[in-house]
Amino acid sequence: MLEQFVTVLPGTLAPALLVMVFSVLLGVGEGRDRPRSSSWRLIGLGVGVLGALVFALLRATVIINRRTMVNYPTLVACVLADLAAIAVVLAADRLVSDWHRRPWAMDLANALAALAIALTAFRALPDVILQLTAFVEPGEPVLTSAMLLRALGFLLGLAAAVTVAAILRTMHASCPRVAFRLAALLMVVLLLVRHGVALVALMQTTGLVLLHGWTFRIMALGYNADLILVLAQVLVFIIPVLACLVAGWRMPVTGASTADDRSHRAFRRRALASAVWSLVAMIGVTLALTVGTAKAHQVPVLSPPEKYSLTSDTATIRFSQVEDGHLHRFSYRAKDGTEMRFIIIRKNGAAYGVGLDACDNCGDAGYYEKDGKIICKKCDVAINLATIGFKGGCNPVPLPYKTGRGAILISTADLDALSSHFKS
Repeated sequence: MLEQFVTVLPGTLAPALLVMVFSVLLGVGEGRDRPRSSSWRLIGLGVGVLGALVFALLRATVIINRRTMVNYPTLVACVLADLAAIAVVLAADRLVSDWHRRPWAMDLANALAALAIALTAFRALPDVILQLTAFVEPGEPVLTSAMLLRALGFLLGLAAAVTVAAILRTMHASCPRVAFRLAALLMVVLLLVRHGVALVALMQTTGLVLLHGWTFRIMALGYNADLILVLAQVLVFIIPVLACLVAGWRMPVTGASTADDRSHRAFRRRALASAVWSLVAMIGVTLALTVGTAKAHQVPVLSPPEKYSLTSDTATIRFSQVEDGHLHRFSYRAKDGTEMRFIIIRKNGAAYGVGLDACDNCGDAGYYEKDGKIICKKCDVAINLATIGFKGGCNPVPLPYKTGRGAILISTADLDALSSHFKS
């Protein structure tokens, strides 16, 4: 659930913020007194989402296995659209103030905004859409509690991005327009930086450019800091937050029951409420993209090996030590000096899964237990408990054993014969 949430949230924030920014800066007129192009931005969003859906489907079905042929032209288009979007943000006040005299200029601004939204959505959303394929793990039934939690994480991430954008939008009615426009400008500039860095990195990978020294280090720093840039796109709205707080506190309130005083009190409440809620949204995004991301991508640590009885020819593990149904790990030094690990887990009744802490597919990465499942550390595949002890797939390499005298008995000769699985 958390992994889906921290993947969907940053993936959908940029399109959501871009739609919000242009809805504020280019929003003018009501009803019939609106520019004919006022709906173009929404159409641009729909086109971008549809394009991202098609691209994600083509990637999922391996029809497109070389993404460079799509990524390169779209990144070039994104950079050009971002530059145009910056120009629209800078000219927004002038466009809105006299749009009746120059409706063509407003149409052009909305067209450029729609293009920027469509391209941003197309770039950002395929990876989000592909999260839908991770709802059901291989070998799992379709309807499980785990699948429902993953779906919930996906929906919460999507809802969080839209909610954050909606909360930040409320500040435009209470803060000076110049403060909101400055935050919008910085947000679009950061989007240009993200697209520009991705384009340069792609050109470096394909050999179209060759960066060395400090230029390469700057490109690598920007590429690896993409999540920080996403967070910065939200945090730049601290500017209108501060402007709202100042505007709210400076609004004179005398306590009289006049219409002006009531209006001033209402303005102060709106300004303070929008500022506080925007701060809460920023804190929530910060925690999600830092603590949440670190938690979701935390590398699991294998449990330490347990003690057991070992003679020259037999390893003996008492039933009482492994009858709790959890994963138990043991170590063994083979005759050739190789440090080996093997695992034992009680499956049901008197059946035990016994195998190496390694598999034919992923080597000696090992297995760990999470939420009652045994998971391969390298590929994150959940192992069917019933198949532990059998060959195939990512199952642990089977280890022969016998039972007797209230214990599991493993021949050291069998362990020695499998030491090659732990040699690099």
